[in-house]
Amino acid sequence: MLLINGQRCDVPTAADGQITIAALLEHLKLASVPAAVEVNKAMIPKRQHTSWQLRENDAIEVVTLVGGG
Repeated sequence: MLLINGQRCDVPTAADGQITIAALLEHLKLASVPAAVEVNKAMIPKRQHTSWQLRENDAIEVVTLVGGG
C-alpha cells in the first residue's frame, strides 16, 4: 500500500513486488503528462523515475501542471 496525494492506494506491482515511479505514473495514466514527484518529502528527478523503487507505506505526492488563465 502506498500513500498517494494523501490517499492510501493499492497499486499493481511487478512479480518481485516492486514498482518504480515510472510504473506508478503509467498506472495513474500520468506517464505522458509533465509531473513532479516527491517521495517521503524528497523531490525525485525525472531521470530517476525508471529506477526509483517505491516501498510499502511510501508517501508520494504527484503534482501536474494545469494550464489556464
